This record gives sequence, C-alpha cells and structure tokens, in this order.
Amino acid sequence: MRYCPRLLGHLKQTALRPKNHLRWAAVTHPFHPLLGKRFLVLKVRRVGGREVLSLFDEHNGAVALPREWTDQAPPSPYSSVLEQAPVLHVACLIKLRELVNFIGKRIDDAK
Repeated sequence: MRYCPRLLGHLKQTALRPKNHLRWAAVTHPFHPLLGKRFLVLKVRRVGGREVLSLFDEHNGAVALPREWTDQAPPSPYSSVLEQAPVLHVACLIKLRELVNFIGKRIDDAK
C-alpha cells in the first residue's frame, strides 16, 4: 500500500484483491503444453475484445490464456444440440454457392 495525498492521509490499496469467485481454471485447449493442469486465477481482463485469464503457474509465474482455452469458457451453443460444432456457418456456404455459380457462368461465357 502507498500513501495517496488526495485521500487526506488514507492509504490506497494498490495490490490485487483476491476474487474468491474465480478460484481455479484448468487448461482445456488440446494443443497447449499445459493441457489438463489446474491453476489459480489471479484476474480476468479484456484484451482485443476477448476475455483473458491470468493464471498463477509455480514455474512460470503469471500465464495469460484466453478464457475459451480453459474450463471457464461459456458452454458452446452446439454442445447440447449437435455432436460436433459445424465447420462452416450457413452464410459462408451461401457465399460459396454464389461464387461457384459465378465461376461456372464465366467458364460457360468463355466457351
């Protein structure tokens, strides 16, 4: 803690306060070297529009991982409906069909 003149002699808290609701997170990303290991969550922040967890690792100190690479990720909307998430979104498939039709017409016109 440090002295803060604006607070008229009061000490200002500068250290992170523990957040009991964060507790622990396990790495679930299939290609991450720490897969399956559990870590204490130090804090959560937003970086580039994504939530990033700061995890405490005894050997490496603080490790930052996207929330979706841990068991703290929100459930996928496809997890209960489908066995596996779709590879392409419907809008992408429609655009692909339009592209194939366009190329087909260009080839027919060239003949």
